[in-house]
Amino acid sequence: MEPLTEKREGFSINYGLVIGIGVAMLLIGGAIFLLLRKPPVSEQAAQLIASAHQEGSPEFNNLSKDIIIATDDRTIESPTGLGTISMYIYGKIHNKGNKTIDVLQVDAAVITQFNQVLKSKRILVVPVQQATLAPGETIPITLTLDGFSKDDDRANIRWKVTAIRPAQP
Repeated sequence: MEPLTEKREGFSINYGLVIGIGVAMLLIGGAIFLLLRKPPVSEQAAQLIASAHQEGSPEFNNLSKDIIIATDDRTIESPTGLGTISMYIYGKIHNKGNKTIDVLQVDAAVITQFNQVLKSKRILVVPVQQATLAPGETIPITLTLDGFSKDDDRANIRWKVTAIRPAQP
């Protein structure tokens, strides 16, 4: 009769698997390192806006007069589960000038009948939604404003260019 114990063969290492795991770990570590070196999106946006023309400068006035922003008819008011109202605002931005714009920041505000701002939101449209805004080009814009009460006087929507920079040739 044979004994009930099994004969155990020698322990072997699959070197191909160990090398593959090591290479994968190095690649993942390298990717994480590269991603951590990149500045955050908010910092990148701040750098873009700092390089753009702001309100009050003559360049801003010349460039911003060529930007036409119109609210679309599709603006929607929707109740939330918390008892507040969210507004989904749709609009179009048109560049009627002759310069390509590579940085464009706009402010959208919901105002009362007496021109008091209820809520506003500032967004970087170019280059976030689209890389550039060429002469004669129109791009759609969408944003959400939350936290209105049902008693708020949401009479109108006002758009305003807050920062602009033409593309460098």
